[in-house]
Amino acid sequence: MHISQLAHLTDATTCPRLVVKVGSALLVGKDGAPRREWLTALVAEIAAARATGQEVIVVSSGAIALGARKLGLAKGGRGSLSDAQAAASVGQIALAGLWAELLGTHGLTAAQILLTLEDLEDRRRYLNATATLGTLLAAGAVPVINENDSVATQEIRFGDNDRLAARVGQAANASGVLLLSDIDGLYDRDPRQAGATRIPVVRGVTPEIHAMATGGSSSGLGSGGMTSKLQAAEIAELAGMALAIIDGQPVSPISAAITADRGTLFLPRGRKQARKAWLGGRMRMRGSVHVDAGAAAALTRGSSLLAAGITAVDGDFQRGDAIAVVAPDGQTLARGLSEYDAAECLALKGHHSREHEALLGYAPRSALIHRDQMVLL
Repeated sequence: MHISQLAHLTDATTCPRLVVKVGSALLVGKDGAPRREWLTALVAEIAAARATGQEVIVVSSGAIALGARKLGLAKGGRGSLSDAQAAASVGQIALAGLWAELLGTHGLTAAQILLTLEDLEDRRRYLNATATLGTLLAAGAVPVINENDSVATQEIRFGDNDRLAARVGQAANASGVLLLSDIDGLYDRDPRQAGATRIPVVRGVTPEIHAMATGGSSSGLGSGGMTSKLQAAEIAELAGMALAIIDGQPVSPISAAITADRGTLFLPRGRKQARKAWLGGRMRMRGSVHVDAGAAAALTRGSSLLAAGITAVDGDFQRGDAIAVVAPDGQTLARGLSEYDAAECLALKGHHSREHEALLGYAPRSALIHRDQMVLL
């Protein structure tokens, strides 16, 4: 049985492992203090899910907001990178303590994991995170995850916990991701406009779906607007996970959304091989190669990428780096691990395999990107 409706996300048989993402504005009040009553009710919902056999991973924002209050920093601690890093350092202790205390009242053990973008973009570190999550869940703990804002700079940040939640779900081999938001789903236009209609189910995040999103979060505390949520849905979709956006503001928000059947559910594609799912969910490419129409057609039929179909090379990448494959219309067609560095790709561009040894001075590899190391988008 597959996830096809919102209620399936709370059913241990259809969704044995669920990621729940909690935003800053839900966890921290306007005064910078934690919203304990709301959080206590949410933790009770998590404990109830655990009692039915469902494993739950929490991705929790709120460290910067909590730390800014303790340090007396202006703008919620987001006035500068150094303020945010300092606030996160202080606030992360408070945040972890809060989760540990409240989960502990239900006999559950909280486990803190702090991640940066590189931890999930680097294949070896990604596998380490996967192993740690698996061990914690097998031991009955509830992992509580946040971006490591005390060390993350702009270059190595997710920047929002929506995409982090989707990547964590992928690393943990979860079946679903639940984003608790300050809005009850995706609307066909700005929900403040008259006649705006909520879309209950989305089958594939298309350019038309992206056009419905507005960039900003209404709370002013968080960093993830609807655009980041759609990017999270794309990551989940490629990994074969369902993702839902629900209104996190009511007390006991999960049961409130399920009872009212209000939210937006993004349906997954079929589950991919783990390595291909990791590639599809990667957020940073080291470069790109542009291909002609013939190569694009061959890729869609399941072929590897050969140098003869390359028309241009962008970026300074090395062998083994993740690069994008761009179709003639400018759309990214695939992502994969390059068998050559950028300079070699330039030398081979447009040349048939039989010419490669003479061009390179050594026996060439079978393809520029092998189909086993590539995922079509």
